[in-house]
Amino acid sequence: MNVNVKSFIKETLITLLMAVVLFFIFWFAIQRSPVEGISMYPSLENGQQLIVSRVAYYVHAPQRGDILTLNPPVKSTRPFVKRVIGLPGETVDIKKGKVYIDGVLLDEPYIEESFTYSMAAVTIPEGEYFVLGDNRDISEDSHIFGPISRKSIIGKAWLSVWPFDRFGLAPNYDFSQ
Repeated sequence: MNVNVKSFIKETLITLLMAVVLFFIFWFAIQRSPVEGISMYPSLENGQQLIVSRVAYYVHAPQRGDILTLNPPVKSTRPFVKRVIGLPGETVDIKKGKVYIDGVLLDEPYIEESFTYSMAAVTIPEGEYFVLGDNRDISEDSHIFGPISRKSIIGKAWLSVWPFDRFGLAPNYDFSQ
């Protein structure tokens, strides 16, 4: 075998190996997640397709305003897509459609429809989060099943890829601004 053929075979094998390694890195790091239902409307629509980062929360903890996917603590055939509202150690209280964190009203510009329910104050245990849908009156979320464990979180919504008119970064909200 001449040197050119050996070099070609070596480069081809290295390229294939790199492709396989990258495939498995992406397979572990990201996941496609459909939005089913209207519990996150208007931020997300039924049928919208998201790319979820499965590694984001290995780098940092979930933050208030993040949209995430989770394995719900109720019987369901699909993951839920919800927004983080309360963090470990905080007390969440809902009075006549207004959310309070440690007694302070939470400004939620992503909510279009007012909601009507109230909920007794809940202090979130360490390692757990309080999540709500943006379409509050129809959302099955922490106001029904309580805080969720960190272990039930699949990942952070990163990118909307379908439909094309909603292509772009997922509508996570940054409360630190």
